[in-house]
Amino acid sequence: MASVARNGTARRKAAAANRKSLSEVVFDRLMHAIKSGAYAPDERLPTEHDLAAEFQVSRPVIREALKRLRDQGLIYSRRGAGSFVRQSGIRQPLGFGPLESIVGLQRCYEFRLTLEPQAAAAAAERHDATGLAEIAAALDLMRDATARQRHREDADFAFHTAIAQASDNQYFATAMAALKDHIAVGMHFHGASLQVTPDGLEQVFREHKAIYEAIRDRNAELARELMHKHLSGSRDRLFEGRRLSLAEGGEPGG
Repeated sequence: MASVARNGTARRKAAAANRKSLSEVVFDRLMHAIKSGAYAPDERLPTEHDLAAEFQVSRPVIREALKRLRDQGLIYSRRGAGSFVRQSGIRQPLGFGPLESIVGLQRCYEFRLTLEPQAAAAAAERHDATGLAEIAAALDLMRDATARQRHREDADFAFHTAIAQASDNQYFATAMAALKDHIAVGMHFHGASLQVTPDGLEQVFREHKAIYEAIRDRNAELARELMHKHLSGSRDRLFEGRRLSLAEGGEPGG
């Protein structure tokens, strides 16, 4: 009987941990939507029922996420009316100007080399089951595309974004979102180069898989090293190891 009781307690704790991780995912996504301006000041959020359907979670999970948003001053509630976005919760969305040159693309890689290795290390140390599953899901899409000798830029970006989100540091995730259009340009040209390079797609998939495994195994130093090596390799394949100066200009891909 004692064993049954212990097993029951363990299951309840595991279920509670899962609910918490789901509420954190919902909280992070709603927080990003609010801070990016997706909701106007004093705009009412969808109902708990609608949010539960949107995120495919239970209403208690939604309530936990909404409570965290209220605690951080991002929303307020009116009895019988729902939850609304606070004026003080709105922030100017972080962003960059349009990518105008091949030099700008190289500088984007330079910035990513300072950002993403540390995000990978943090993800290795802090990820939960939900965060790891999102990285794995993106990797599965890349595996399928690689098997068909294709490069999926959306899956590639989803992989890198999922790592930033798994870091449990909203600054990494926000920076990746702000860089999305710039990163997409680099991934487009890099993907095109891989398709004409023998075993290029397979090699890059292996690099992503190794990063995932290091994060899964909570090996922060290896995750950092592998992410840096992966980004350096992508940059060098595009620019052939040559550092461009701002005076050179040039259009992306030119």
